[in-house]
Amino acid sequence: MKSHRLKLKHLIMGVAMAAFFLTSIGSVWGGYRMNIDSIKENTLETNRVYAQKLASTADSYLNEAFQILGYSADQVRTKMDDEQILNDETERLRLQNQMFNSVVITNAKGLVLSVSPPSIEIKGEILTSIGAKEALAKKTPIISKPYEAMTGRLIIFISHPIFSESNEYLGMIAGTIYLKEPNAFKTLLGEHYSKDGSYVYVVDSDGRVIYHQDPSRINDIVTKNKVVQAVTSGKDGAQLVENTKGVKMLAGYSAVASTGWGVVAQKPLEVALAPSFDRVQEVIIKSVPLMFVSIIIVLWAAARIANPLQQLASLTEESLDKKNVEGLKSVSGWYFEAYSLKNALVRSLSFLHGQVSFFKDQSTVDPLTGITNRRTMDSMLAEWLASKVPHVIILLDLDHFKSVNDTYGHAVGDKVLQFLARQMESVAREGDVCCRYGGEEFVILLPNTTIEEATLVAEQLRKTLADTVSPCGRPITLSAGIAAYPAMAHTTEALIEAADDALYLAKQEGRNQVKVGVSKKE
Repeated sequence: MKSHRLKLKHLIMGVAMAAFFLTSIGSVWGGYRMNIDSIKENTLETNRVYAQKLASTADSYLNEAFQILGYSADQVRTKMDDEQILNDETERLRLQNQMFNSVVITNAKGLVLSVSPPSIEIKGEILTSIGAKEALAKKTPIISKPYEAMTGRLIIFISHPIFSESNEYLGMIAGTIYLKEPNAFKTLLGEHYSKDGSYVYVVDSDGRVIYHQDPSRINDIVTKNKVVQAVTSGKDGAQLVENTKGVKMLAGYSAVASTGWGVVAQKPLEVALAPSFDRVQEVIIKSVPLMFVSIIIVLWAAARIANPLQQLASLTEESLDKKNVEGLKSVSGWYFEAYSLKNALVRSLSFLHGQVSFFKDQSTVDPLTGITNRRTMDSMLAEWLASKVPHVIILLDLDHFKSVNDTYGHAVGDKVLQFLARQMESVAREGDVCCRYGGEEFVILLPNTTIEEATLVAEQLRKTLADTVSPCGRPITLSAGIAAYPAMAHTTEALIEAADDALYLAKQEGRNQVKVGVSKKE
């Protein structure tokens, strides 16, 4: 009677094939998940740094607006009865740097004495808007919340009081920003969005949108957004959030210190992860021929296998463990079929482990510049600190990089960052590590190096950049700060702080220079 039980060769075929495919899927999936986590972390950190820089720029801009208005208040306080001088001053303020859409001077009762442009027909009228009343009542420099002005426009009112030399309140001088028309925010922030759905927006302290690349969103209340809740409470950070359209976004946010406003820079999660999908597809495509050949070999050999294959099948089921690859090599191949199958499995599993290593390598590299990313840099510094390895860090930042993005676009800006990374690698010595710290900030790690040696490396890089035409069509410059462990600091945080202080000093003293930090030891 013919047996219906599985034959050994069929059982071995099934086990070998199942183990092979499970190993392939598990290896690729594990590497893919690691790559996704790395991309998320990098994108969140990039957006956080970017939002922080924009918030700092906006804060400086608003402080400058107060200074300009304050200067004008001092100029006109003795000439409040001279209509021509007042008209000249409001016109100058509006046209000088395009900071305000309109400028107005009133007396202490809110009567408009002068307005620019003159087409706004409110001269001789008393301002009754929310912002004007608040400014007249408080008699201090203020930035109003968004409101609808007498002209029907949605505006923000930035004002400064005018006092006489005897400290008598004479009135105010104020500039307005029209939120739904071309304004200073658009000039300041630029077109910070791209066709892939990335964009920047600004909210006031109440969670009301005051700048957005879509004008129809201005004045919307978005307090239900978790990122808005965090930034309006004065926090800086980054997180995954779902916007009002149901799109998942990788958002970085930072508060504007002087106003309580918040700047949010975000990128769609799907767009950020697109390169990872492409890499997986590429790996699969490249793996198919070898997998196909390996499967044919497995099937051909399994049909002629006896006892030795039981050991091979058992080891293949646990093929994710690298020790099992060595176990396969130790299986006796005393006849041709067993020998061929053993070698085919060893080659296939080694290839798959190679793919896992590939994905692991990808998670340590900054995807834009191809140099070491922030997370790997932090791990390396922690290891050096634990092992008491003396080292120096060079913290460097491109000078006026925002102007490169604003003038030539983000695509050219990305090429400039890649160009800088290549120049860093060209001056780095054996053992030095080039890293991207975030945005346009980079770090070179120099183990077992003196401050003098590190200074030579930094100066060589600085001179090379200043003398070489970059992708934007002109040379670019950098400023750098240097700090050494353990000479200047006992912790990584203090070491980076010392280098950052030196970098700030280099920026303050005119940029395009290298400064050595001071000790942060307590």
